[in-house]
Amino acid sequence: MVFTPEDRLGKQCLLLPLLLLAAWKVGSGQLHYSVPEEAKHGTFVGRIAQDLGLELAELVPRLFRMASKDREDLLEVNLQNGILFVNSRIDREELCGRSAECSIHLEVIVDRPLQVFHVDVEVKDINDNPPVFPATQKNLFIAESRPLDSRFPLEGASDADIGENALLTYRLSPNEYFFLDVPTSNQQVKPLGLVLRKLLDREETPELHLLLTATDGGKPELTGTVQLLIMVLDNNDNAPVFDRTLYTVKLPENVSIGTLVIHPNASDLDEGLNGDIIYSFSSDVSPDIKSKFHMDPLSGAITVIGHMDFEESRAHKIPVEAVDKGFPPLAGHCTVLVEVVDVNDNAPQLTLTSLSLPIPEDSQPGTVITLISVFDRDFGVNGQVTCSLTPHVPFKLVSTFKNYYSLVLDSALDRESVSAYELVVTARDAGSPSLWATASVSVEVADVNDNAPAFAQPEYTVFVKENNPPGCHIFTVSAGDADAQKNALVSYSLVELRVGEHALSSYVSVHAESGKVYVLQPLDHEELELLQFQVSARDAGVPPLGSNVTLQVFVLDENDNAPALLAPRVGGTGGAVRELVPRSVGAGHVVAKVRAVDADSGYNAWLSYELQPVAAGASIPFRVGLYTGEISTTRALDETDAPRHRLLVLVKDHGEPSLTATATVLVSLVESGQAPKASSRASLGIAGPETELVDVNVYLIIAICAVSSLLVLTLLLYTALRCSAPSSEGACSLIKPTLVCSSAVGSWSFSQQRRQRVCSGEGPPKTDLMAFSPSLPQGPSSTDNVSHK
Repeated sequence: MVFTPEDRLGKQCLLLPLLLLAAWKVGSGQLHYSVPEEAKHGTFVGRIAQDLGLELAELVPRLFRMASKDREDLLEVNLQNGILFVNSRIDREELCGRSAECSIHLEVIVDRPLQVFHVDVEVKDINDNPPVFPATQKNLFIAESRPLDSRFPLEGASDADIGENALLTYRLSPNEYFFLDVPTSNQQVKPLGLVLRKLLDREETPELHLLLTATDGGKPELTGTVQLLIMVLDNNDNAPVFDRTLYTVKLPENVSIGTLVIHPNASDLDEGLNGDIIYSFSSDVSPDIKSKFHMDPLSGAITVIGHMDFEESRAHKIPVEAVDKGFPPLAGHCTVLVEVVDVNDNAPQLTLTSLSLPIPEDSQPGTVITLISVFDRDFGVNGQVTCSLTPHVPFKLVSTFKNYYSLVLDSALDRESVSAYELVVTARDAGSPSLWATASVSVEVADVNDNAPAFAQPEYTVFVKENNPPGCHIFTVSAGDADAQKNALVSYSLVELRVGEHALSSYVSVHAESGKVYVLQPLDHEELELLQFQVSARDAGVPPLGSNVTLQVFVLDENDNAPALLAPRVGGTGGAVRELVPRSVGAGHVVAKVRAVDADSGYNAWLSYELQPVAAGASIPFRVGLYTGEISTTRALDETDAPRHRLLVLVKDHGEPSLTATATVLVSLVESGQAPKASSRASLGIAGPETELVDVNVYLIIAICAVSSLLVLTLLLYTALRCSAPSSEGACSLIKPTLVCSSAVGSWSFSQQRRQRVCSGEGPPKTDLMAFSPSLPQGPSSTDNVSHK
């Protein structure tokens, strides 16, 4: 019914019956409507929104939409008034063929919350197809000797409609020789036929032209015609006769090519050529029969030559004739009815409609992800389908209607554990053997910012050589975030604090994206031995999450301070030490002691003393202690020794490169009686304070060795307990320090004791004793000045 404003009042009487046709089942969520085929565009079908209990105002906000596995453009919904109407031409025969039931199944989907409704629109048949004969003209060859009541089969007409519209009646144009034999309803398999009611006479009537008309039962009636040309032949007394007029055979649809269907048998009472029979299909047999079956012309055996499909045709009616070789030839007729038996040869078909992909990892159980529909072309139990899902996944299948399922979330998701699921939906029929089909569903889990950036270690130790260039890269911090995309985008920053009188940002900086840590100014081991601070890592999620890591930067000593000579204990001028030595002293007599200090630490502060050679060929009776700096005689002095000696003592540390200082000692040889006071003063300077200084140095060396050993043990334990941080790259290379003690043959000549500054974020500077390697091995380049752990 077309519903337009012009005829609204005139059609109100028809609206009530149409609404009564729209029945629905509220409990199952299914509606039933009906509409005639070939209805015009805009024809009213039903008030679908009202029948589903939906408000007109919520159709657009809730994304009202329809889906159909058939053509989706046949029906449409006006979102302004909620009316379901015909959108394009509906041809029932094209849509459902000759099926007794024909309907369009619609899925109506609305969101917020998600609801799925099922609507069936039955397509009513109208009489829009006339009866059609296989050909417009049928030629029949009938011998004039055929007896009365001889029957000649005809191929009836077919009508694409169903029911009353396809119920055909036949009439034959008036004539005196033939009448039409129409089978009753319970003899539908018996073909239509002409029956001879008056003997033929070829000489009188060689040809007959008749018109056969077929009329259907529709309103209005439609007709189809075929011209019958009957050619009268001279007599051949007996026509071939089949032992049965109807042969019934059942074949499975998967029968193999070459299978024998049946062997119909005909006999002819004549002799000779008049009794020789040729078998064939009737001339008006359909091309489909010819493509599936073959009949041997001599034996009459019918074999399969094509594919049989129960879903295409459940039965094949084959008209067969046997023609003798007489003149004129006579023919006998029968019908072979081949019933096709269904086998389970069609796997189920799955159709997926995704709704909520990707799915956020914080989605609640019960969230609908995908709609699934299944269909099996087979019949009976072969077409009964059940669905199953990949086991051990946080999803499940929920049946919403026959052959319709929803894939829903069954338990909580965690993208960091599993970021995507490859699900397999299996549809299996109940046939024997069972057939199945699978469909893959890729469910991607969308990230939610539920993980803070995490460092591999809570604390890192970095060793940096002093006097580093400004802007030197000393370390790279790296935090991993288990989230994805912007939730895993990490930026770095310093946790600001005060280092003495200065801000931390005046010493170091961190690159926000790469995490590289830079030293902004040269560091001085003598002023700052430890700089401890924190770096913060924060992601870009909403809300952002973050964490901190502690960096301990130890400033390693470099040999940047040369040895410094102490003021002479014995009188002298110009920085030279003057000593008076009696000629009577023996070998090993201590003449003087050179004293020096080094502001560095470790090996860089470990001093050794050498006596510079004098002029070539000259020898002097003095030597200097390698580590003590004591100048002593190598032998007893005699009269041949020069009265004055100028000794140059080279003081050298053990750094790389080594730094030096030179001390000058002027030694004058005097007679024993001339320098008692000097000798006494020298003796006092050696036997008292000098011996005491040596003892103090020995104790200091022992203490430094003990502290260094404890530090080595501590570093080894620290390394074993913590994973080594990745090597940083940059302008400053990395080294590992080697901690050693002095040897038994010597020691540091002087150990500077001072208050070291240790700066961290936990409190004010503190006093600590740091023992570093006296000798740093050569790194990859000459600029190596950083090491970390």
